[in-house]
Amino acid sequence: MTLSTGVQPSELWQSNKYAKCVHETIEAASKELRVLSLEIHDNPELGLEEFKSHAWMTEYLITKGFKVEQGKSGLETAFVARAGSESSPVTIGICSEYDALPGIGHACGHNLIAISGVATALALKAVIEEFQLSAQIKLFGTPSEEHDAGKVTMLNAGDFEGVDVCMMLHGANADVIYTPFLSLNTVNLEFFGKASHASTTPWEGINALDAAMQVYTSIGLMRQQIPLDHRVHGIIVNGGQAPNIIPEYTKSVYTVRAPKYAQVQEMKAKVEKIFEAAANSTGCTYKLKWGTHLKGKLLDAYILTNEPLAVKFEQVMNSLGLQYVSKVQQQSKLSGSTDMGNLTYAMPGIHPMFNIMNLAGVDDKSAGLHTKEFAAAAACPVGHVATLRAAKALAMTGVECLLDPAFLQRVKEDFQMHTL
Repeated sequence: MTLSTGVQPSELWQSNKYAKCVHETIEAASKELRVLSLEIHDNPELGLEEFKSHAWMTEYLITKGFKVEQGKSGLETAFVARAGSESSPVTIGICSEYDALPGIGHACGHNLIAISGVATALALKAVIEEFQLSAQIKLFGTPSEEHDAGKVTMLNAGDFEGVDVCMMLHGANADVIYTPFLSLNTVNLEFFGKASHASTTPWEGINALDAAMQVYTSIGLMRQQIPLDHRVHGIIVNGGQAPNIIPEYTKSVYTVRAPKYAQVQEMKAKVEKIFEAAANSTGCTYKLKWGTHLKGKLLDAYILTNEPLAVKFEQVMNSLGLQYVSKVQQQSKLSGSTDMGNLTYAMPGIHPMFNIMNLAGVDDKSAGLHTKEFAAAAACPVGHVATLRAAKALAMTGVECLLDPAFLQRVKEDFQMHTL
């Protein structure tokens, strides 16, 4: 089964029976998904605390005939919802996210990611059942993408075992399939000094805040000498207890990002020298703890975009009226990091970004990710329509894997070529 890229949006659903099933299933659920999206949006929950979102999603999926389990990870707000034959030769995985950001709510649009996964899963379930396909769909509720990399925990626990392909969508202010996500690792840095009265006997103190400030300043100075696609950023979480006490303890958190794992390792070595120098110059001691690794990759690995899956998704989106710029141009538009990257080293996958600001494929810089403006946009009607359009394309990409063994083999060969 091959989808035509020249079919007008209104014609696609009539010219292809599988596409028609996908379209009608998602459209029938649109109002319910809008309610679900706004419930999640209006009740933002931080990572591993998404109890309301978890309940709303799992209850809805159960009413739609999915079997819902917590999974093996032990994460209370994770879930695995499945439909189809457990003994089938092909299992398609889809991911939903639903955690929010501190202070600015759903400024990454995870309420839309949540329903994009649900919509895609509903459509694939409908195709499997209507056309009696021997296949299985699994929707993974993956908590705490912003902070704890819930997908990594679920992957390590075995929740993704047996999944042939895993895909997800992410809202943005541009339409990008080939996003140059960065590898990253995050460090918790603590300095230990000695407290004293800041006015009476300051010379008796060892100032842990001085050490923290030296690190912050030195990293800022270092940025002039690092490549344009590398990042180091952080905050001082604890800078002391009172202005009249020489701080004996500080805690900072820094994130290091770069396109490749080896480059992050190089950056880690550089910032560790800064940490050590700050401790030596102030007389403090220090302790640092980097994030966990996964099979030689970082906590958030750069994504291995599966080429056959990406091309198929683009073809369907083309048929729905959206045209993409070249891969090189796409790679200059957005960046960031995601725990989805780790999944793409374990199985074939894609992570397309879709524009929630308009449907015309026009970049909109008025509301970037992780801003209050983007949080507001994530509740707008056009974002809902854009989400469902992208979900239809993702579902049809999954349908291609179910119907065309040769296509699925190309997907797996592309994955093996980049991971062996």
